Amino acid sequence: MGDKELKREFKAIASKDPDKYYATSVLKENGFMRKLCKCGTSFWTVNHDQKHCGDPACAGGFNFIGKGLVKEEMDYVGVWDKFAKHFQKLGYTPIKRYPVVARWRDDTDFVQASIYDFQPYVVSGEVKPPANPLVVPQFCLRFNDIDNVGITGAHFTGFVMIGQHAFMPPKEFNQDQYFRDIHSWVSKGLGLPNNEITYHEDAWAGGGNFGPCMEFFSRGLELGNQVYMQYEVLPNGEKKELNLKVLDMGMGHERNAWFAKASATSYEAVFPTVCKKLYSATGLKVDQNLMKKFLPYASYLNVDEVDNIDKAWQMVAKKVGISVKELKDFIQPLSGVYSIGDHTRSLLVALNDGALPSNVGGGYNLRVILRRALSFIDRYGWDIDYIKVAEWHADYLKNLFPELRENLNEVAEILKVEKTKYENTKQKSSQIVERLISSKEKIDSAKLMNLYDSQGISPEIIREEAAKQKIKVNIPDDFYAKVAELHEKKEQKHATIKKGKLDLEGIKETEGLYFDDWKHLKFGGKIVKMIENNVVLDQTGFYPTSGGQLHDLGTINSKQVLDVFKQGSVILHKLKDVAGLKVGKDVEGVIDKDRRKQLSQHHTATHIINAAARRILGRHINQAGAKKTMDKAHIDLTHYNSLTEEEIKKIEVEANKIVNEDIPIKKKFYTRDEAEKKYGMTIYQGGAVPGDSLRIVEIPEVEVEACGGTHLNSTKEVGEIRILKASKIQDGVIRVVFTAGRAAKKEEACQQDILNELCKELDCFGKEKLIPARADELFRLWKKVVKKKKEAEKKLVSTEEFDSSCDEIISKTCEILRTQPEHLVKTVMRFKSELDM
Repeated sequence: MGDKELKREFKAIASKDPDKYYATSVLKENGFMRKLCKCGTSFWTVNHDQKHCGDPACAGGFNFIGKGLVKEEMDYVGVWDKFAKHFQKLGYTPIKRYPVVARWRDDTDFVQASIYDFQPYVVSGEVKPPANPLVVPQFCLRFNDIDNVGITGAHFTGFVMIGQHAFMPPKEFNQDQYFRDIHSWVSKGLGLPNNEITYHEDAWAGGGNFGPCMEFFSRGLELGNQVYMQYEVLPNGEKKELNLKVLDMGMGHERNAWFAKASATSYEAVFPTVCKKLYSATGLKVDQNLMKKFLPYASYLNVDEVDNIDKAWQMVAKKVGISVKELKDFIQPLSGVYSIGDHTRSLLVALNDGALPSNVGGGYNLRVILRRALSFIDRYGWDIDYIKVAEWHADYLKNLFPELRENLNEVAEILKVEKTKYENTKQKSSQIVERLISSKEKIDSAKLMNLYDSQGISPEIIREEAAKQKIKVNIPDDFYAKVAELHEKKEQKHATIKKGKLDLEGIKETEGLYFDDWKHLKFGGKIVKMIENNVVLDQTGFYPTSGGQLHDLGTINSKQVLDVFKQGSVILHKLKDVAGLKVGKDVEGVIDKDRRKQLSQHHTATHIINAAARRILGRHINQAGAKKTMDKAHIDLTHYNSLTEEEIKKIEVEANKIVNEDIPIKKKFYTRDEAEKKYGMTIYQGGAVPGDSLRIVEIPEVEVEACGGTHLNSTKEVGEIRILKASKIQDGVIRVVFTAGRAAKKEEACQQDILNELCKELDCFGKEKLIPARADELFRLWKKVVKKKKEAEKKLVSTEEFDSSCDEIISKTCEILRTQPEHLVKTVMRFKSELDM
C-alpha cells in the first residue's frame, strides 16, 4: 500500500473515532466544536455559523490580506525570535538549523522538512536527539513548486520550516500537551482569538510510518501542521505501534510572517528589503488595488492542483474584472521579481552550506533556478546585479542566520562562474535554435525538455528565437517542475564495499582491531565460521575492502590471506589454503606491514588533501568519492571549475606543509549525537555513514571526518605527497590523483628517469639533475601537450587550435629544458606511452 492510500485509509479510521486519535479534549475545553465541510474534511471551530473548513479552495482564497489580525509588529526574523522564546518557556530547547545539504543521509541531496534533520537514526530510536523536546528554524529546499513561485504569492523553492519535535516512548508521548502548546502559539504568540482559528483533522503517511495530524488555518491560509507519528506498517501489511512516538510539527515560517504582516504577497513579508530594492532596480510599481483584487484567487493558479491552467487564468481574470492578457501582463513581471528574490535566497543558503550548481543530482536543480532567475533578468532587460541580491539577503538574515555573511565572497565567485556558463550557453543557443527552426522540426514540450537537459538552453530563449521567425512556441506552465524531476541522487562511484551472499545467520559482529593503531600488525582470534575458503574470526586486525580503501594482506596461522571483505557487520578472510583450520580453533593473524603502511599513508593523505584544497579553493570543497590503492590514490572534490596548474601546486604545497607540521592524529568513537554536537555535520565526507556509533578521525585544526579506514598516528608519517594530475570528471566534481610516502618516492624516481632520458635526447642535460619542483612542472606540461595532441587526433579540436594552444606550453617547457620547440614536440610524443593519462 502506497503512502497516499495509507493516509486515506487511516484518515477514514481516525475520523470515526476522533477522541482516540486527536486532542479533542483540548479543543472542547477551548470551546471548539466538530463540523464536516462539503469537501469531506472534519474540522473544528468555535463559530456556530461556519460551514467551510477554512482551506482556500473552500473559503474563497486568502482573506487575511490587509486585515491586520496580528496586533504585535513582527517581521520575518522576529517571528522566529518570538516563537523560540514562547516555546522555551514551555520547556522546549531552541537549536540551530542543520545544513540544507543533507550529507548525513544517502537518500536525498537536500533537507526538505525539519524532520529530515533527525532521520533515520533519531526517529528510529538508535540515536539521542540534540534536545528533547526541541524547536528548530530549518531551511529547506523543494523544487516541485518552481513554476508557482511568484504567481500564487505563496510558493518558494527555499523556505524555513519551524519544527516542533519530541521523541518519546509511548507512555511519555503527551499528544494533548503538544497540541495545547501549538494552540498557545496561535492564540497567544500570534494573538488570534479562537474564532479566527480552524483546525483540520487529517492523517500523514511516509516511509512506512503513519499517524494522525492536525492542520491549523486562519482566513484561508494554512499556518502549520502538527503530525503525531505513532504507527508503522510491517512487511506482512499489519500495523503496530511504534516503540518511539514522534511529534513532527512543521510550521511555515514564511506563512506566519506573511499572516502577521498581512502584506500583498508573502515575498514582501519574507524578504521586504530585497523586494524594495528589486522594485527600485526594475522600476516596477505594484498596483495595490489590482493586487488586492487578485490575491484572494491567486491560489487557483497553482499548476500542481489544476487540470487546465488556461481555464484557471480565465476564471481568475474574470473574478478580478480584467482580461487574461492584462492579468498576465501585470502578474508575470512581478513573478519574475519575486522569483529572482526567492531563487537567490535559496542559492545563497545552498552554496553557503557546500552545494554547487551542476548538471547532475541536486546541483542540477540549483542550476535550474539560477538560470530561470537570469532568464527573467534577460527577458525584461533589468539592470540587476545577481550577486548584490545575495548580499541583500545575507544582510537581512544576519540575526537569524549570521553564517550567511561569512562566506559571501566564495558564493559570489561561484555565481560569477555560473553566470559565465549561462552566457556561453546563450551564445551557442542561437545557432542550435536556428538549425532547429530551419529543419522545421516540431518544437514541443518534449523537445524543450531535451534541449534544456542536454544543452542547458532555456525554453524562453527558444521561444524568443522562434518568434523572430514568426513561429509560436508554447512553454508548459510546469516546465521547470518537470525539469527538476529529471535528476535524482546518484550513489558514490567509488564505494568499494564487496557485497557477499554467504550464509552468516547467527554470526555476531566481528570486532575490528585496526581502528586505534595502524602498527597493530599481530593479533589472536578464534574461528567462528568457515565457508569453503572463507574464514570468520571473532575479532580481526585485517582491514576489509571498504570506504574506497583496499584490504590488508598477510597470513592467518601462516596461511596466505588473499582477500578480506565485509558482509553486513561480519568480516570474512579468503585464504589460499584452509587445511588444518576448523571452527573453534585459536589462530594468529599477521598483517603485511608495507601494504598496511602504504594504504594508511594514502588514506591519511586523502584527508590532508581534502583539507588543503578547502584552504586554497574555499569552504565549498567536500569529498564526493575516493579510492586508495598501493600505487596511487585519488579524491573526488566538489568544485565549480577545472584546476589550474597554479592551484594544483598550491594544494600540493599546503598538503605537504600539513604533513611537515607533524600533527598527532586522533581516532576515537563517539555516539552519533555526540559527534554531530562536537564537530558539526561536515564530518560526513564522501557519503552517509551508517550506525549509531561513529569513529572520528581528527587532525586538529586541519580536518575532522567520520571514517572507518586505517590511519597513521601523525601527519609526518605520510611522507611526501605528490599530486600527479587533476581533471574534471563531471560537472561540479574534480578528481585529484596523487601518491604519498614510498609510492611518491617511486613516482618521483620514475619521472626523473624519464626527464633524464629526455634531457639527454635534447642534449641539454649536462651533469646536473633537474630539481624536483621543475621536474613536476615539466611532467605536467608534457601531459598537456599529449592531451591536446590526442584531442586533435580525435578531431575534438582543429590542428590550428592544437598548435595555438600548445605554443604557451612548449615555450614554458623550452624555458625549462633550453631547447627548440619543434624538437621538443617530437621527443614528447615519443615518451607519451610513459605518461599516465
